[in-house]
Amino acid sequence: MSAPVPPGLPTGPVAGPTELPVPDTVDVREGPEVAHELLSVLPLLGEWHGEGQAAGTEGDHRFGQWVRFAHDGRGFLSYESRTWRLTADGQVAGPDQRESGFWRPRGEEEVELLVSSPAGLVEIYVGTARTTTSWELDSDVLARTPDHPDTSRAKRLYGIVDGALLYAVDRAAGDQPLRPTMSARLERIR
Repeated sequence: MSAPVPPGLPTGPVAGPTELPVPDTVDVREGPEVAHELLSVLPLLGEWHGEGQAAGTEGDHRFGQWVRFAHDGRGFLSYESRTWRLTADGQVAGPDQRESGFWRPRGEEEVELLVSSPAGLVEIYVGTARTTTSWELDSDVLARTPDHPDTSRAKRLYGIVDGALLYAVDRAAGDQPLRPTMSARLERIR
């Protein structure tokens, strides 16, 4: 015997595993109308895929990445990122970092970014839209679990150049200077 379907959920065959009664979208041509507040971050909207380089305690490594920026008609973008390690010759070596969060525009130029990762780090950034296709964000609050490496400051730069999304993340421990942590070039796939 199956459980009753809660009110508001579709009762017929579902088109896919992520079909929800309140849709979000990565495309301005479908789904809910784009909120006016999103104009300063609208170029990010979509799905992106590519490769990057990361520095870590186990040394530098290549990674593949998929990123999704979506909206549901309200004044924020949802953000999801998944990476996987790549060998020197480009073969998949296994899962790597994951993040999820929200981009929250505040006025025409200011933006906040809230990010959490299963590695035990929660980050809140504040920053500005430097141009219509680039953003600079500095950490405002960082919280970490006891087993996450010391992280006291962070900076993120994002920009769309020749149709590709480029970004760099720098982090610092204690009173040390910021150092490159990861960067990538991602192409729009949707």
